[in-house]
Amino acid sequence: MPNTQAAALQPAGMKDSITKLEGGLVAKYGEPQRTRLHRGLLQVSEFWRAGDGDESAFQDFVRANFAGDQATLDTTFNRYEQLLEQLDGHMHEINREFRQQTDLDLGPILPFDEIFGGYDPSAHVIDDFFQNKLAFVVLLNFPLTTLDERLKDGATWSRRQWAEVRLAERFSKRIPAEVNLAISQAGAESEQYISDYNIWMYHLVDAQGRRLFPPKMRLLSHWNLRDEIKSDYADAQDGLAKQRAIQQVMERIVTQTIPQVVVNNPAVDWNPYTNEVKPAAAKDSDVTVATNLSNAPEPDTRYAKLLGDFLASKKADPYSPTAPTLIARRFDEDREIPEARVTAMLERVLTSPLVPQVAKLIQTRLGRPLEPFDVWYNGFRPGSKYTEAQLDEMVAKRYPTPEAYQKDIPNLLVKLGFSPERAQYVANHIVVDPARGSGHAMGAEMRAEKAHLRTRVEKSGMNYKGFNIAVHEMGHNVEQTFSLNEVDHTLLKGVPNTAFTEALAFVFQGHDLELLGLPAPDAKSQAEKTLNDFWGTYEIAGVALVDMAVWHWMYDHPQATPQQLNQATVQIAKDIWNRYYAPVFNRKDVVLLGVYSHMIDSFLYLPDYPIGHLIAHQIEEQMKKAGNLGAEFERMTKMGSVTPDLWMENATGKPVGPDALLEATQRALADARARQ
Repeated sequence: MPNTQAAALQPAGMKDSITKLEGGLVAKYGEPQRTRLHRGLLQVSEFWRAGDGDESAFQDFVRANFAGDQATLDTTFNRYEQLLEQLDGHMHEINREFRQQTDLDLGPILPFDEIFGGYDPSAHVIDDFFQNKLAFVVLLNFPLTTLDERLKDGATWSRRQWAEVRLAERFSKRIPAEVNLAISQAGAESEQYISDYNIWMYHLVDAQGRRLFPPKMRLLSHWNLRDEIKSDYADAQDGLAKQRAIQQVMERIVTQTIPQVVVNNPAVDWNPYTNEVKPAAAKDSDVTVATNLSNAPEPDTRYAKLLGDFLASKKADPYSPTAPTLIARRFDEDREIPEARVTAMLERVLTSPLVPQVAKLIQTRLGRPLEPFDVWYNGFRPGSKYTEAQLDEMVAKRYPTPEAYQKDIPNLLVKLGFSPERAQYVANHIVVDPARGSGHAMGAEMRAEKAHLRTRVEKSGMNYKGFNIAVHEMGHNVEQTFSLNEVDHTLLKGVPNTAFTEALAFVFQGHDLELLGLPAPDAKSQAEKTLNDFWGTYEIAGVALVDMAVWHWMYDHPQATPQQLNQATVQIAKDIWNRYYAPVFNRKDVVLLGVYSHMIDSFLYLPDYPIGHLIAHQIEEQMKKAGNLGAEFERMTKMGSVTPDLWMENATGKPVGPDALLEATQRALADARARQ
């Protein structure tokens, strides 16, 4: 709570108690303990409430729990580190098991499965730790720090000091359990909505009733729809028509003019241009539906879910004095990069003079003016000369089941540069599961547990889209394994923020074709990859700005309805498109930047992607210099969860920023022009 409210809830005489305790304990333990003791007393008093005990109880607690000598402080630190690892690990294990039915492709989801999936067994932990005073023991003995302090002083701290900082951060907010449960429930509901949002592509028809996509093709929004646009560049005959149709589908989703009946329904045909809906012919349908169909739009469900996320997360605001909005918590606490700096980095990419130069190159290669969906242009990738069908065939033969991918992980890691011993070590810490959605990685939280790789495998076997995602998620799992099992303090497990784990996963994903046995990239291919990285960063940077602006709008309009949020999001997407993309694509008021599913189910997650692209480029440049991806990957991930710049300076010698990508893009453009 804000400090004024917190003071009103404290027992009387707190200030006098602090003065009395400081004098008595300094006399007992010596003057060198004064600074640490004074800080601890203030930290405890900020969170202490009348319900925790009166003035006498506060004094008794402090006298009993202040670690006044180094040996006691060391014992306190070590005990907490060991026990919190066990607590985190087992809570995470329970949560994973409770979500099995909703996360994995294990058959129908019953109503109670969704309740299990939305339940967070750890929701009461922080509340309990304050009530039983375990949190106050930490606050009394270890330092709470500000982002400014971590950025300014972190480079001089020892690993133990960093671990102490991360320990104290766990108790920097006193959020009630019911608020955590509400946030978890809202997240589970939005995730479930997104995981079932499939479009049956065979049932898209044009004005002539022509079908562009093969039978049984089911694409999840937005991931598979976007990736289909990318793969269709290899289809000289129908690719352009397919891409235009998918763009129309995406726009219908964003504006919520998509007919509700066509979502995840293979029994109806739909013309996304006219919005006409008809029953599919019996020979084309897997299920039977009534012939009396309506093209009534989805009733702003997409934005109702997003609004639910906002309203749930907002309940935590009063209990987070140093970061009183989700926006602040995401940037100042989770990313530890100020929002203004993130915006500046993204705008440097979006306004770079390299953008129109790369766009001109793309237009030349396509032989036509750019269209909005070309924001996902895939022609720079070395693999674009292979058709989707060819890649699907390669993958399906290798991986007919999730178990086949599991068995091949050591071989894949060796191809990426890990020694056979380290590859097997990592593989032993990963379990592959069949995903219900597009796939994700779920790391372990204690060293006795394993990371889980969830990937989508159709009955006909894994396809290339599934493989590409699986390689990305495997990158997460390898990072999760090293940054938990090989870090010196489990309190420092992980990486600085989600953008880093995405960056490391991008490094893996960028080598997916090599893992299929296709030729390793030569100098030309490397230049093409850089152009691909730049264009991908340009695309996702705008998406991130939309996500950020939408959350600011919700905070400015907390009473908004789903319909109003729909209208606002559409306008924000248009405005950002018009500012950064319309001059390049010569088309205004496009809404495609609002299609990402993460906006709905991931609570302001999207900025991690462009930051991740910048970080990934810095990391891969370093790996190229070192000449060994596997060894460098392991070295970097052992740094753990320090601040982003400190991690990056240790990894590459420079702080996080777009310079490496922009410089490499300039060189790649010169190389591409020389080859023309």
